[in-house]
Amino acid sequence: MRVAVVGSGFGGLGAAVRLRREGITDFVVLERAGSVGGTWRDNDYPGCACDVPSHLYSFSFAPNHAWPRAFSGQEHIRAYLEHVTDVFGLRPHIRFDSEVLRTAWDGERLCWDIETSGGRLSADLVVSATGPLSDPRIPTEAELPGLGSFPGKVFHSARWDHGYDLRGKRVAMIGTGASAAQIVPAIAPEVGRLTLFQRTPPWVMPRVDRNIGPVEQWLHRQLPFTAQARRGVLWGVREMQVQAFTKRPKALGLVERVAKRNLARAVRDPELRARLTPDYRIGCKRILLSNTYYPALTRPNVDVIASGLAKVDGSTLVAADGSAAEVDAIVFGTGFHVTDMPIADRVVGADGRTLAEAWADGGMRSLRGASAAGFPNWMTIIGPNTGLGNSSMILMIESQLNYMADYVRQLDVLGGRVALDARPAAVAAWNERLQKRMERTVWNTGGCTSWYLDADGRNTTVWPGTTSEFRSATRRVDLSEYTVLRAARTGTGNDETPGTSATGGTAKVEAGA
Repeated sequence: MRVAVVGSGFGGLGAAVRLRREGITDFVVLERAGSVGGTWRDNDYPGCACDVPSHLYSFSFAPNHAWPRAFSGQEHIRAYLEHVTDVFGLRPHIRFDSEVLRTAWDGERLCWDIETSGGRLSADLVVSATGPLSDPRIPTEAELPGLGSFPGKVFHSARWDHGYDLRGKRVAMIGTGASAAQIVPAIAPEVGRLTLFQRTPPWVMPRVDRNIGPVEQWLHRQLPFTAQARRGVLWGVREMQVQAFTKRPKALGLVERVAKRNLARAVRDPELRARLTPDYRIGCKRILLSNTYYPALTRPNVDVIASGLAKVDGSTLVAADGSAAEVDAIVFGTGFHVTDMPIADRVVGADGRTLAEAWADGGMRSLRGASAAGFPNWMTIIGPNTGLGNSSMILMIESQLNYMADYVRQLDVLGGRVALDARPAAVAAWNERLQKRMERTVWNTGGCTSWYLDADGRNTTVWPGTTSEFRSATRRVDLSEYTVLRAARTGTGNDETPGTSATGGTAKVEAGA
C-alpha cells in the first residue's frame, strides 16, 4: 500500500478523505473494531455527549446542518461519522477487525511491515490516528489492592456493560472527569445507591444547551453561509480565550467566580458544597460543562466521598481517608492512556527501538505533533502537544491533515523510493520552544495534577497556543527539518544515482545540503 491509516475515528476518516482528495487511492484504513467511530463508538455510556458545540465539532469540508442540539450526544456524532464514511466512499478502503499488532521499519525497502489481527501488509507511509482516548486506564491490582477479588461487576466508562442492569444496585463511580459528570446524573435516578469517590473536585460551568429545531436546520441547509458564520463565531470566541489559559491564568479568576455561583445555586448544603469546591485554578484540569451534575449529587441516594479509592475489601470499597462503602458494581471513570499511548509499544523504528522506548527518557515528543525522530514516514494525527483545553480538536486534526497532504506531495517531488526522517535537532528545537511556552500556562501553574501531565510532570499533551498558530505551523513541511532517505540501487556505473549506495542498505541525504 502507498499509505496505511490506523484508526477510523475523526483523525483516521479525515486522513482517508484527504488522501482521496490528493488523488491517492492506494491506501487502507486499519480498524480494530467492526465499525467506524473511534472514541465515539467506544464511549456509549448513559448520558454521553460532547462538550464542544456541534457546529464546531465537525469537519469544515463536511458540514452537518442536521445537528439536533447545540451540544450533540454520542449517537448523533457517531451517526455523523458513519455518514462521512459513506458520502466520501471510504468503506472499500477500511479493513475492520484488523488491530495493528506490530509495525516495523524496513530500512532497505523503505517501508513499514505491518502485522494485524487480520493479516499482514506493507506501506510506504503510516498515518497513526489511534487518538489519545482509545485505551481506557483501569487500575491494576498493585495500584488498587483487592480489586481482583471484588465479587461484583467492574467495568470502565469506555467499555460500558449494557447487559448489566444497574436498577436498584449499589454502584460506585470512581473519578470526577468529563465522563463521570455525564454518567452520574444519568444513572442516579435508577440505582439504589450511588457513591462517588472524588479524588479532586472539578470546576463545573453551566452548559448552554438547547434544541436546534427544523427551521434553524432548514436555514443552515438553504443558506450555508449562516452555518459558516455560526462556526466562525464559536471558533473566534474560543480563540480569544486562549490568552487566559496560556499567558495570563490569573485572568481566569472571573470565570472561577461564575463557577462558584453555579455551585452555590445548585448545592445548598454548605458541607457538601465545601467538598465540591476545587482548590486549584480553573482550567488547570478540563473545565466541565453540566447543568445536571451538581443537582444529581444532592439526591438522597447519592453519597460523595471526598477521597480517592485506596483498596477493595470484598464488597467494601475503602477510600484513602478511611471512608467506606459496600457496593455491587464499580464503574471506573479513570481516563485513558494519554501520555503513554499503547500504539507506541507496537511501532519499531529504524534503530530497532519501539516508539515507547524512544519516548521513555524525556516523554512523548515529535516534530509539529506529527513526526518522531528515527521513525521515517510515520505520522501521528493528534500526536504529542496537539490537545486543546477549550476548543474543538477537529480544528487541530484538519491542520495535521494539511501537514500530511504536503508530506505526501514532498515525497512525490523527491521521487523514487524515498522517506523522510525527522531530524533529532529539529524535534528537540520544536519541543524546547513548546515547553518554554508551557511554563506560563494554567496547565503547568494552576496547582493541580491532571492527565495533561506525564509521570514526570511534563506537559506532553496540550498545545500552548491558538488553533490559528497551529494551522500556520503545520501548513507546509519544511524539508530542512528532515533527513531524506533513498533506497539503495544495485548495479554499477551509470546505474547508480546521486545519494544512493550500490552496496545495499540506505543512504542518508541531508535535505538542503
